[in-house]
Amino acid sequence: MDLHTSIIELIDLRSFSNLWFWIMLALLWSSASHWVLGIPYDLVLRARRRGGQHEVDLADMVRINVGRLLYISRVSGLAMLSFGCFILSSLAVVGFYYRYEFAQAVFLILFPMSIIGLLSLSTARALEVEDLTRETLYKRLARHRIYVQLIGMLSIFVTSLWGMYQNFQLSPLN
Repeated sequence: MDLHTSIIELIDLRSFSNLWFWIMLALLWSSASHWVLGIPYDLVLRARRRGGQHEVDLADMVRINVGRLLYISRVSGLAMLSFGCFILSSLAVVGFYYRYEFAQAVFLILFPMSIIGLLSLSTARALEVEDLTRETLYKRLARHRIYVQLIGMLSIFVTSLWGMYQNFQLSPLN
């Protein structure tokens, strides 16, 4: 194999048979479940176990990130929703109607991540409205993380099933 062929195989747009796609998918969902509303989950655990300054740091980070998310949604939420729906529907049409594998892969990543974004916005609104004690804050953040992990597991499962289907469909054994 020459260098040109190696480079082309490295950046191959047939996503479901590419190792880099699966590594990126695992890293994406791992980081999505670690960063709860933009807050590293180890900070939540540290605040729950040790208290003191860690609790103050957590409360400050929650206040800052909730305020940031809600400000962005109030200022440009409708435009972001419209653009997101346009991108997702375009990817779905190009990927599944015109059978372009790269668009399918991007859709299977972005669609569940958009659900996570809406879930984060819902959790941020609930945190803003409720008068939270420390324990209810910990429970709310833990519940949000569990929902993200469940969506991630379902997403990885569906993506792997679709990827196997695509790979078997394009297999030279057919």
